[in-house]
Amino acid sequence: MSIPFNACRRLVIAAGLACLTVPAFAQAPQKIKFTLDWRFEGPSAPFLLAKAKGYFAAEGLDVEIDSGSGSAGAVTRVATGAYDMGFADFNALAEYEAKTPGSKIQAVYMMYNATPAAVLVLKKSGISKPADLVGKTLAAPVFDGGRKAWPAFAKSNKLAVDAVKWQTVEPALRETLLARGDVDGITGFYFTSLLNLEARGVKTEDIVTLKYPDFGVDFYGNAIIASPKMIADKPKAVAGLLRAFNKALKEVIANPDAAIAYVKERDPLINVALETRRLKLALESSVVTPEVRANGLGGVTPERLKRSLAETAEAYGLATVPPSELFTDAFLPAKAERLLK
Repeated sequence: MSIPFNACRRLVIAAGLACLTVPAFAQAPQKIKFTLDWRFEGPSAPFLLAKAKGYFAAEGLDVEIDSGSGSAGAVTRVATGAYDMGFADFNALAEYEAKTPGSKIQAVYMMYNATPAAVLVLKKSGISKPADLVGKTLAAPVFDGGRKAWPAFAKSNKLAVDAVKWQTVEPALRETLLARGDVDGITGFYFTSLLNLEARGVKTEDIVTLKYPDFGVDFYGNAIIASPKMIADKPKAVAGLLRAFNKALKEVIANPDAAIAYVKERDPLINVALETRRLKLALESSVVTPEVRANGLGGVTPERLKRSLAETAEAYGLATVPPSELFTDAFLPAKAERLLK
């Protein structure tokens, strides 16, 4: 049976209009390879939540999130182009740039407004303040942020840089040595080493924590970093990732108990109670600070940044890198979006 010409024409037009309902400009999501600084633990919740709830996808992004093996490694991954963006200690970035000038990697969102570095000792040692550390032995890996920043901690508390002896250990052995009493203390991230000590049978009340920010060290902590290629070629993707992450971080701050489910989804073997506590400790000590409550998430205070980088350079024995080369606020969401209620 033949179809009348007019009817055929109407079918062709209808088909054409139907095609127009699909945007001709639709593009595939922008792929971004993102590296964390460490394993999938409580503090990785905002990254995993943003992916699982589609916040990255809503920005036109397909973000692949991988675990890491330390901040230095995360910086190197981004520097070599293996990853587009990452999460790493800002001071590790400063060290890399000082030793490898011209890398042009920049921090674009300061998640940890205060360094998590701390000295941890056992109460029975009698150590309760920095001056009590003189002549003691501390254990840490050579790449540990707290160990590298020790000169700044010592200077702030009028101690000689060589006031303590160092025992170099693997990360997995650090807390074990302290729990057994084989060393006087350790340096590490406060919310990691504290929980690791508890996991080794040490009671919370038997642990003394000397947090670097409480004793004059003004370092910033971990930040989201981006490769120069991402910054130059895909600035909208960088800004979109930060909008999605900022939204997720605010949700995590508002309800960390619920947020840990997204870490569990990525790594079913985690201890939910332990990682929830780790997340809360990280938020309380390093993310939601008075400066952040006043100025919003993700940014820095220019004068403090300058001072902090000078302290880092002195502590690490490096040349000072201009702040503008290491941090940019060009991709941050508007301040109103970053303020906490």
